Amino acid sequence: MTIAADLPVATRRSSDLSKHSAEVFAEAEDHPVTVTRRDGEALVLMSQREAEGRARLLNFAAQLITVTLDDRGSLAERMSKAFPWMLALSPADRESCAQDLVDAARASFSTDQPHRAIAELTSWKETATAVAAGLSSGSAGLEWLDDDETVERP
Repeated sequence: MTIAADLPVATRRSSDLSKHSAEVFAEAEDHPVTVTRRDGEALVLMSQREAEGRARLLNFAAQLITVTLDDRGSLAERMSKAFPWMLALSPADRESCAQDLVDAARASFSTDQPHRAIAELTSWKETATAVAAGLSSGSAGLEWLDDDETVERP
């Protein structure tokens, strides 16, 4: 699987970029656009958000590869070395977190959607931060909401 091969969703000529720049830029905000050139290699135009998401996903993938190369301990123990914030979670939550992160990474790579893995990583990290700060399901006044429950805006 190659991420770079899947980047371009639309193709435009370099003349489109000069003649219809607003249209091409608007398109690049939605998805990467390949700009072909007669005098050189094609270029890919994408939003900063898209580029940063891909960079974060590749960084996350590098950390996961490092974890998989180490064969000492369980997946959760190995991932806790790469992501020390996981140590704030209970052992059971570390196991869930490790598996959820691997599953989200696989989904992100197979669908070329970096936000899936990054959202899962951020969610678990924020949970660990909250636990480290003293919040837990037993905390007074804390009520966990079910996923299907709709909450109105304040």
